Amino acid sequence: MDITHIEHIGIAVRNIEEQLPYYEDVLGLKCYNIETVEDQKVKTAFFKVGQTKIELLEPTSEDSTIAKFIERRGEGVHHIAYATKSVKAALKKADEKGLRLIDKEPRKGAEGLNIAFLHPKSTGSVLTEFCEHPEE
Repeated sequence: MDITHIEHIGIAVRNIEEQLPYYEDVLGLKCYNIETVEDQKVKTAFFKVGQTKIELLEPTSEDSTIAKFIERRGEGVHHIAYATKSVKAALKKADEKGLRLIDKEPRKGAEGLNIAFLHPKSTGSVLTEFCEHPEE
């Protein structure tokens, strides 16, 4: 699958603004990007920790997957994203191995990344995301 590193860890939160003091004032991290991904009904905030990022995910609609996640499980770790050279190739290999795909084709995510998800029922209950930087 050509996994190069953990791209980010996604954390579901009710309100990004309420969480910023913990990440910035307590942990000493700097939020470098806040954006809304309209088609995913989510607002994101990013922090760098070495080569890995922390992504806060705030629902922008009651019917978003993040809102549903928070309703069922509360705030907390939502997914782990792995950087790969080719999301399409990673999906193909995952499918060949019998894993359940949420996305059959890559789509655009936050920060302009090509992304796709694997269903947690086939990945040890961990929602898994593949990420590819389009310029790579």
